[in-house]
Amino acid sequence: MNPLALGAIILAGGTAARMGGVDKASIELHGRTLLTHALDAVVDAGEVVVLGDWVATNRPVTFTREDPAQGGPAAGLLHGLDSFVRAPRQVVVLAVDMPQVTMATTSRLRAAAEGHDGAVLCDTTGRRQLAMVLDAERLQAVRPAYGEEFGLPIHRLVADLDLAEVVAVGGEARDIDGWSDLRDLGDT
Repeated sequence: MNPLALGAIILAGGTAARMGGVDKASIELHGRTLLTHALDAVVDAGEVVVLGDWVATNRPVTFTREDPAQGGPAAGLLHGLDSFVRAPRQVVVLAVDMPQVTMATTSRLRAAAEGHDGAVLCDTTGRRQLAMVLDAERLQAVRPAYGEEFGLPIHRLVADLDLAEVVAVGGEARDIDGWSDLRDLGDT
């Protein structure tokens, strides 16, 4: 079977502790759920896996959860990689709480990934965000042994990958960690 050119993994399974445990994917901003915003950013992906609880969407996606639950973003990312029907050559990884990441953002990341193991979005201070494009084969090559990924931060998972850094434009690097962040984004 030919591999899929581009897949996407939306990370939506966090605890949202600073927001009282609400499911971030179902939060609405400008009349659309955060999941819808994320799906719009990866519209060119042939297959999308969402790591989190089911949320109504007009786009076909695979919803799944890492096992064991609450294994952390790296465990979720790797479980998402295993959940594709057709293995992708390249995968967009996006946190559901980054609604200002758009298809233009993912296009810039894909272009920057050429000749590298991937690319990652950085804020203006150089801090890496949960918006990246990765070569799926290279990601598999740095995969830890089963059980070692639980609690592992994504930055440690991808530490040995050659990632081009792409500076965010405008508010692309803004995420929603609390209700005040949602309010501030709603005012834009």
